[in-house]
Amino acid sequence: MSKRLLVFMFVMACLSVGPIFAQDNKVEQKTKDAADEIKDGAKATGREIKKDTKDVVGKVDGVPSNLKDYAERSQNSAEILQEVMSIPEKGIPEDLMSRAKAIMVIPHMVKGALGIGGRYGKGLVSERMANGRWGAPSYVEIGGGSFGLQLGVQATDVVLVFTNQSGLDSLLKGKVTLGADASVAAGPVGRKAEAGTDVLLKSSILAYSRSKGLFAGISLDGSVVTIDDSANEKVYGTKLSGSDILAGGKVQTNAVVRPFVDALEKYSPAAKQTSTK
Repeated sequence: MSKRLLVFMFVMACLSVGPIFAQDNKVEQKTKDAADEIKDGAKATGREIKKDTKDVVGKVDGVPSNLKDYAERSQNSAEILQEVMSIPEKGIPEDLMSRAKAIMVIPHMVKGALGIGGRYGKGLVSERMANGRWGAPSYVEIGGGSFGLQLGVQATDVVLVFTNQSGLDSLLKGKVTLGADASVAAGPVGRKAEAGTDVLLKSSILAYSRSKGLFAGISLDGSVVTIDDSANEKVYGTKLSGSDILAGGKVQTNAVVRPFVDALEKYSPAAKQTSTK
């Protein structure tokens, strides 16, 4: 009798617990479904946020995302000019800036060495037009090697001031080897200093560098500057030579290069231009 009673009680218990388990399963399933909906909704919202963010981040002052790197190079070059010219009593002489026929800026040129060294960087160069204003710039690259006992890596901002037209001749053909095709020397410093006639006659290009907060002249003999045709084609939308851009006036300044040209206009304005052959 006792066994039958126990079996009966066990069956009844199972019958009563079964619906509870079933109810728990339903609740668990609904909870899971709700969680999945929330998860899917979060994913969808995330995709929308990411899309909206990409639309905003993909442009720099109205510049399409595929030109962002080139716009940043222009902006960096402009900032370097501003910072260099703002160094008290240590900037590039204003007199020299007023005489400049062309100005090139290479942001963050990397110099590395392990016995045999080298340097590489990318920047922009603009030539002054006949009316004294600055024309649309060309994108450029600089590279070179060196030998001797040396070790280390260093990033340097470089500014090249072209003092006469002859310094541009080789570059307009596609490339210029500094020290061979065009004479180059470390430039004098001092905002109010005057660039002596002998300096201007001996050097077609005066070079400046800024590294770790220090600003001074720099030797770049042997470095080769070439026109970055690929960058120019992407920025201006057509395939042109460096001569077409710098001397030919076949392109107009656009939003991508505008920061660099604005900086040139500010620190070497047309009103101060003097004739230097």
